[in-house]
Amino acid sequence: MKNLKSIALALLLIAILQNPFTTYSQTSTKTTLVIFDTDMGNDIDDVLALDMLYKYADQNKIKLLAVMNNKNSPYATRLIDMLNTWYGHKNIPIGRIIDGVTIDDYDDYSKNMVLLNDSTKKYNYTVKNHDKLLPAYELYRKILSNQKDHSVVIISVGFSTNLENLLKTEADKYSKLNGQDLVSKKVKLLSIMAGSFGPKKRAEFNVVHDIPAAQYVINNWPSEIVLSPFEIGKEVIYPSSSIDNDFNWTANHPLVDAYKRYRPYPYDRPTWDLTSVYYAVNPTNQLFEKSAYGKLSIDDKGFTYFQPNEFGKHIVLSLPDNKKNELRDEFIKLITSKPKNFQ
Repeated sequence: MKNLKSIALALLLIAILQNPFTTYSQTSTKTTLVIFDTDMGNDIDDVLALDMLYKYADQNKIKLLAVMNNKNSPYATRLIDMLNTWYGHKNIPIGRIIDGVTIDDYDDYSKNMVLLNDSTKKYNYTVKNHDKLLPAYELYRKILSNQKDHSVVIISVGFSTNLENLLKTEADKYSKLNGQDLVSKKVKLLSIMAGSFGPKKRAEFNVVHDIPAAQYVINNWPSEIVLSPFEIGKEVIYPSSSIDNDFNWTANHPLVDAYKRYRPYPYDRPTWDLTSVYYAVNPTNQLFEKSAYGKLSIDDKGFTYFQPNEFGKHIVLSLPDNKKNELRDEFIKLITSKPKNFQ
């Protein structure tokens, strides 16, 4: 029996040595340390995804270390602050974007939410001066330097600007390591919603609006990357009927208000960002299928490509047709549950 155990351990060690990135789902601890990087205000799925993270934190499945904003908007951090406060997580730090992407022709519901709140005072804020929030790359360094090695999961559901800025940082008061080495030491997974691999070629939104940053991160990120592409979220739809019927336990709910101010209501919406959150918190679930390890690349027009490679550190997710309704129901069940501070 001892010999059999020794052989099994030896085989496991060999597998790990052959590819050190194969162990995330096997070694995830009960409470996952998460940093969420979001382009809050571009699409309502960011609010839905952040709602999920608050609920996972309430369940002690995760510890939400920070929320980073990667959309250049004077309203995005205010909406994040509003959400943190309402959901009972007001002490979660927020990082602000530096030299971020501006999309002038895109509706910004974070602006609509802040203006609504200015007139109605429905919701409270915690941060007194959003202009004094730490830049996201600096907050990353401050937080990562205080975590155990290979313990942090970063979920990125917007532009890669903050991640590129982090990788390019030099040693500072938080750590003697540069950004590349700090990420290599502290981060075990980057779960990212980006890219497209469907039959119709698509330069996906999160990639095409900061192509240089996306290219830099894909080419230089030192830890495992698991990518949830456009095609998954497009096929798993959050229904407006849930917005109408499942939140009547409170007179004011920021998710409901934001949903109704993103687009002319009613509408159903794809769940792009939610998929990366779900995988990061539930890596051993049986809903997604994972590609073999390989290498992602992005061309200068924003199109994504994947090449299998046994020594690669990138994985692309897919979702079987017979799992789509199950994943949708998982989203609805979690999002419609009451936050802990309202129970």
